[in-house]
Amino acid sequence: MEDWLVAWDDPDDPDGNVAHIAEHGLTPEEVEGVLKDGNNPSALSRSSGLPCKFGYTSSGRFIIVVFTEENDNPKVVFPVTAYDVPEPS
Repeated sequence: MEDWLVAWDDPDDPDGNVAHIAEHGLTPEEVEGVLKDGNNPSALSRSSGLPCKFGYTSSGRFIIVVFTEENDNPKVVFPVTAYDVPEPS
């Protein structure tokens, strides 16, 4: 498991990352599960160039999580967005 801290906006902030992932039917716990699983592949987002991770949520959805790195020691990441993507073949 990745030893990352995950930064979240106030859940009541309509423009925050919690509200944004909720628009895609995801919870912070699901997103953190994908981010913190060291077996999940990392890449760069084709649309934004930001780092991202792919993985399965606890409910079995395959998602991408796009994030920024806010701090390196300890590593703090800020999820920008997360949504379903096609499963790898």
